[in-house]
Amino acid sequence: MAKSSSSKQNSTIDPYKFLKIKLNLNGSLTRNYVVPTVPPSSDPKDSQPALSRDITLNAAAKTSIRLFIPNPPPSSSTTKLPLILYFHGGGFILYHPSSLIFHHSCSTFAAEIPAFVASVDYRLAPEHRLPAAYNDAVESLLWLKSQAQNPTQSDPWIRDHVDFSKCFIMGNSAGGNIAYFAALRALDLDLSPVKIEGLLLNSPFFSGARRTKSELHLINDHILPLPAGDLMWTLSLPKGADRDHVYCNPTVSNAIYGEKIRRLSRTFVNGYGGDPLVDKQKELVKILEAHGVHVESYFCEDGYHAVEIFDRSKAQALVDYVKKFILSTVTPQSSM
Repeated sequence: MAKSSSSKQNSTIDPYKFLKIKLNLNGSLTRNYVVPTVPPSSDPKDSQPALSRDITLNAAAKTSIRLFIPNPPPSSSTTKLPLILYFHGGGFILYHPSSLIFHHSCSTFAAEIPAFVASVDYRLAPEHRLPAAYNDAVESLLWLKSQAQNPTQSDPWIRDHVDFSKCFIMGNSAGGNIAYFAALRALDLDLSPVKIEGLLLNSPFFSGARRTKSELHLINDHILPLPAGDLMWTLSLPKGADRDHVYCNPTVSNAIYGEKIRRLSRTFVNGYGGDPLVDKQKELVKILEAHGVHVESYFCEDGYHAVEIFDRSKAQALVDYVKKFILSTVTPQSSM
């Protein structure tokens, strides 16, 4: 995949071929992944920025969580780490926390912030259409609460290294969409002693039935062409729903959730001018700000969707932004 843009008003791209997927007669997908997967590694002797291992979230649903801590791990007697509950991208239909690009991102966040990262392996569409991923996100929040409430039975990495008063919900692309709705649902939950301090949205995945200027301008984008985005929504939204569904269109979610949005924690939004989704991302920022949410947004004009996968400088800039946001949130008196 490489950066590209186009101002053509139509596209001849076959989204199935582009995404390397096949829709089977039973409604499942055959996914021909080009991004490799990597196993976790908890051996401190390995030359890696963070240690990782997998734990089960829900055995029946076949969901899990990949945990990341800095390598070497901090002493349990030192200051504990903020936690990032992370949701990977892939248009709701692709990838896992074990996918190299997301494993690497979480390792970097864990090492450089530093932070404890819990990357959720939520159920994918179309086998499990939305709101399945949102339900898995809520389950991961309740799992986190149980870890905080029962330290004698919690995972030792979490017990020894997590500050439950400094938790953040983060997502990339479709994961950013999941993070947003997870944060809204969290408002109705008693998560004590877990405290959600902030929401981190990197290039969140939103759209609508009416095309935006950025979607039309970048209709044949080589990262996320319009036909591919449309297909992802067709496969992930409830059957019969269009892109003006609440899960897809921020304007509709604003109309439905209304004043509830104003209760969201501080929010960070990162986006790029070369992303077909950028207009909807900016629309979301305006909605949040209109409800009085403290928003820190960064829109770099020379980037594109998923640019941090390909461009080290953009990847480092994202890490720096996230680190600054987290540190300024948990230590507001700091000069960060």
